[in-house]
Amino acid sequence: MAPLKAVTLTHVRYHKGDQLGHFLAWVSLVPVFISLGGFISHFIFRRELQGMFFALGLIISQFINEFIKTSVQQARPETCLLLETCDSHGWPSSHSQYMFFFAMYFTLLTSKGIGLWDSRNNWIVNFWSWSLAFLTMYSRVYLGYHTIAQVCAGAILGIVLGSLWFWVVYSVLSPYFPAIEESAFGRMLYVKDTSHIPNVLKFEYDNARAERKKVSSKSN
Repeated sequence: MAPLKAVTLTHVRYHKGDQLGHFLAWVSLVPVFISLGGFISHFIFRRELQGMFFALGLIISQFINEFIKTSVQQARPETCLLLETCDSHGWPSSHSQYMFFFAMYFTLLTSKGIGLWDSRNNWIVNFWSWSLAFLTMYSRVYLGYHTIAQVCAGAILGIVLGSLWFWVVYSVLSPYFPAIEESAFGRMLYVKDTSHIPNVLKFEYDNARAERKKVSSKSN
């Protein structure tokens, strides 16, 4: 029989009884939570162009990571034998690249006043995004999946690609957002651009209350 292989997307191992390792194993799954929980739910419930292009940038970044890995073909550390990951390459770390791309793009996005909340609270969410990025990088070394050089390479590449993609979206693509919004595709899927609204949550909250008052007044 052919040997069994685990799905590496969620297959993270740590030493039994190691509480820090257990915690970092969950931290290393943050990219999965962001992708499946964050961006998919964002598309279903919000369908904002900024979020869609954010997700597209992360996907492109991962394709670039895979291309570099297969080109360089640098082995993982010797602990890959226990982790059953020796059949995949380690440089650069895709987890580190993903998280630092996310943190860099997110920080640049909020610095331009584009977000769901009051810009005065941006430092809080930026702190959490960078903290998760560094924790993810540390977790990959601690758990034995990567060397320090591999996670550092992933972090640097993620920052560079996140900055570059933000420039592409903000300077090149965003002028076309109104046209996409008004296109047949945009109207069919209710795609919208809210980047011109400083506080989207407050805007939607105020409009929802105003609409409810209109309905109440008509019923009375």
